[in-house]
Amino acid sequence: MNLKSVNLTMLVDFYELTMAHGYFENGMEDQIAYFDMFFRRVPDEGGFAIMAGLEQLIEYLKHLEFTDEDIEYLRSKQLFSEGFLTYLKNFKFACDIYAIPEGTPIFPNEPILTVRGPIIQAQFIETMILLSINHQSLIATKSNRIVRAANGRPVLELGARRAQGADGAILGARAAYIGGCKGTACTISDRDFNVPALGTMAHSWVQTFDSEYEAFKKYAELYPENCTLLVDTYNTLKSGVPNAIKVFKEILIPKGYKPGAIRIDSGDAAYLSKKARKLLDEAGLHETKIVISNSLDEYIIKDLLIQNAPIDSFGVGERLITSKTEPVFGGVYKIVAVEKEGQMIPKIKISNNIEKITNPGSKQVYRLYDRDTQKAIADVITLAHEKIDDTKPYTIFDPEHTWKRKEITNFIARPLLAPIFLNGELVYTSPTLEEIVTYSKEQIDMLWEEVLRFEKPHRYYVDLSEELWTLKTELLEKYSK
Repeated sequence: MNLKSVNLTMLVDFYELTMAHGYFENGMEDQIAYFDMFFRRVPDEGGFAIMAGLEQLIEYLKHLEFTDEDIEYLRSKQLFSEGFLTYLKNFKFACDIYAIPEGTPIFPNEPILTVRGPIIQAQFIETMILLSINHQSLIATKSNRIVRAANGRPVLELGARRAQGADGAILGARAAYIGGCKGTACTISDRDFNVPALGTMAHSWVQTFDSEYEAFKKYAELYPENCTLLVDTYNTLKSGVPNAIKVFKEILIPKGYKPGAIRIDSGDAAYLSKKARKLLDEAGLHETKIVISNSLDEYIIKDLLIQNAPIDSFGVGERLITSKTEPVFGGVYKIVAVEKEGQMIPKIKISNNIEKITNPGSKQVYRLYDRDTQKAIADVITLAHEKIDDTKPYTIFDPEHTWKRKEITNFIARPLLAPIFLNGELVYTSPTLEEIVTYSKEQIDMLWEEVLRFEKPHRYYVDLSEELWTLKTELLEKYSK
């Protein structure tokens, strides 16, 4: 989606404006603050999530400005001073932003995006940060689960008509491609993002003609190189597949074209695909593919393959584009430090729920890889100034059960948070979508199989450096007295 053509500056929670006004009226507009975005649990109890949505956030931040209409709207609320409205009219984005690149596997409680800048600005962009990253990370993560369940068979995203609005369809298709889908039914996502748009026919095409055979014949004549016939409009095995076989033999094969594919969109997919495969093979159409759609997800696909259903590819719609089993990616955005007289003052949020206690200070995330296997061992959250020296042994430990320790040797330490904006200026070149897809697959391949399990995956270690753990412990003690 081309965000250049739409002014989304006012897509904020209203409290971001009331707080901004409060900061301004208290002379705090130049107060430097640090915020982290992170999430607390992986959807569907999975082993990892996938970072996505950064490119759309960048487009938003590049064009962040208040129009005259925005100012007039805010003036009409009779809540904001003229001085504050003038500040907004002259607004110039001036934050530093660091983020984990799109396509990277990400894990709970580690900062996936950090912001440093004037507190009004850093607070104001909260909604769009969460909106952009939460949605696409959710769909990329769900899509990857479905793709992995398909075990090498192509998965197509077919969910536009069931998505939650236009953005859900368009950006959802982009995220699904990052997650590993081979294409989409959403044409505009092909135009804007080069996600391959694919599609054949609906039941209405078959019903429009006087016979199913004629409908198939006309379609094959139009699209001989990419002929997939929908065979379940009337009776899949008695008419649909036989008519498809007849058309393949009469129209495609004599002209030198491959005998396409059939698609089954209803009924028992395991039973029908096995019977259809038998009919196709008996007709000598061993190359004809079988495509299955109809309310699929990773669990149904996994079961179909356990039943040895001879399915060549899957079309997945509503349960992918809405992440139906868990439709919320719980990313949050919390202040972690402020600056006073050039010194960083760490901040912490304490809660009776242990998982809601934040990690204070400006931070970096390192991923540690085994030099021999190239597999990811653990992530370590450090304070921003810390460097992990991978030429020496390094000890990781569980932040809650500190006696659980492990010395890591023969490893590579790579920082994950990359600079995106510095002082409001874009310093990052977004990779192409194809590059993101390739990178994501490479990074997922570096995870151990145990982390990839659908049920009770191994918990990937996300630990704190000793310096960060000490700082957090001291703040907990300070504010618990």
